Amino acid sequence: MVGTADSKLNEEARSKSLKIGEVAEQVGVAVGTIRYYESLGLIEPDYRSESGYRHYGQEAVKRLQFIKKAQCLEFSLHEIQQVLGVRQQGNPACSKVRELLDQKITHLEVQIARLQSLKGELTAYQQLWKDTPEDAPGGEALCSLIEGVVSNHPINHKSLGGGA
Repeated sequence: MVGTADSKLNEEARSKSLKIGEVAEQVGVAVGTIRYYESLGLIEPDYRSESGYRHYGQEAVKRLQFIKKAQCLEFSLHEIQQVLGVRQQGNPACSKVRELLDQKITHLEVQIARLQSLKGELTAYQQLWKDTPEDAPGGEALCSLIEGVVSNHPINHKSLGGGA
């Protein structure tokens, strides 16, 4: 009898399942995004039909909505994997979310300090260069303003976060 109840439950779950396109539309993501998340292990279909179509239940919809909300908070897919991994191990995930959030805030504070410093230096150059005449047309300098910056000056590729 247990098998009969299980098969009825299984049939009911299958009848309520959604194809990948339906899930994508309901959640507001592209079908390719769902496939990508599946390749990362963030989501998996409940089953595949005989013809290979992915079918998802409401748990997958809920998980995709969670992923979207986490991304709105600037959580990376790797960080979301960590949170979901904690949950999958049967542990509460909120402590992991708090830990990641603390790291994000610390990182943002460092970025803000760098950007404020950069703004100050750029403002100083703006004032310094405000009344500097234009280079002569056809002159050798690409732009004497930039070329005049000393290479070891605090404004360099490291403070701009870029490279060559």
